[in-house]
Amino acid sequence: MERHIPSRDEVLAYLKEDRNWGRWGDDDQLGAMNLVTPEKRVAAARLVRTGRAVSLSRVYPKTPAANNPNPAQHFMKRNPREPGGGSAVDYYGVSYHGQANTHLDALCHVWDENGMWNGRRAEDVITYDGATWGSVEHWKEGIITRGVLFDVPRHRGEPFVTMEKPIHGWELEDIAKAEGITMEPGDAVIVYGGREKWGEVNGIWGGDPSGRPGLHASCLKFLRESDCCLLVWDMMDFMPNGYDIPWSVHGAIFAYGIGLLDNALLEPLAEACDEEGRYEFMLTVNPLRVVGGTGSPVNPIALF
Repeated sequence: MERHIPSRDEVLAYLKEDRNWGRWGDDDQLGAMNLVTPEKRVAAARLVRTGRAVSLSRVYPKTPAANNPNPAQHFMKRNPREPGGGSAVDYYGVSYHGQANTHLDALCHVWDENGMWNGRRAEDVITYDGATWGSVEHWKEGIITRGVLFDVPRHRGEPFVTMEKPIHGWELEDIAKAEGITMEPGDAVIVYGGREKWGEVNGIWGGDPSGRPGLHASCLKFLRESDCCLLVWDMMDFMPNGYDIPWSVHGAIFAYGIGLLDNALLEPLAEACDEEGRYEFMLTVNPLRVVGGTGSPVNPIALF
């Protein structure tokens, strides 16, 4: 990749000229998940050697915070059943998009002036009863593939990514080489920015409306060239994006058909990769089967 900060015209070209529309047919609603073939799943399963499992999910976010203005709900009820027995039941309610809940974005989640995934128009397919195009139920078999961790703090020798130094696409390319990883079609790109350590110094990540550290728009080119199916990240898009466009890295959803897994907990995974001495593993992501859903809360699992 070229090592320069792209212009606005270049970023717009990433989102329009490089897009995957029509690659799997004009009516395709799987997007880059088409790359997760049975053979890809089998190859991912071969990466399981020790059986070590690591959850990439944050705790269900019930506590209000600067980055969690709509906290999740959890209500309990205890039911007696005579003689002397009983049961406990509960209710979950969550507005999961945002900066607190670990969740998967479906292909209908975002769009720009050129349209949604494969050129559909939001006004035609987004209804009050759910999305009729690109919704999460099309990924009901789950995402089972090879995950590759890009440990940015380790590569930089710094504890976390800062506003002054967002993550660039060429840096991800350098990290892959340093880790001895060759990207393969259908991989899950997992980018660790050090969100927990950032929070220890700066407070809650995502709580400042003026901006947040994360991935620069230059990462779009790397994502397209890697031919990945999924981006998993703890810090998300660098904001403000600096290009006066509605979506920068999130544009990979409608341009390339890539799923995005937001607010992953990646510090334990980075520690596991360091201890295991490798940065590739089997990844499983299983969304709820919600017809018309724009995504789903998830508990991703990395298996070594």
